[in-house]
Amino acid sequence: MCKKKCTFAAIFEKKTVMNIPNNPEMLLSFVNMKLRDEYLTLEDLCEDLAIDIDELCQKLHSAGYEYSPDAKRFM
Repeated sequence: MCKKKCTFAAIFEKKTVMNIPNNPEMLLSFVNMKLRDEYLTLEDLCEDLAIDIDELCQKLHSAGYEYSPDAKRFM
């Protein structure tokens, strides 16, 4: 419940900015879990969590992981 005066709709209109793991292996696990359980595409995940898709892919690429759209996961 909001401590400030909020409308019900305003609560759900706000996008969540989530702190994502910085460690590449933890990030890999986090992203793949979210893709498996909550999102249809990598683009949906990044948009909803306010994550820059290019930065995410570059960070995981530098750790040796590539995104496979067919598998819908980083491998």
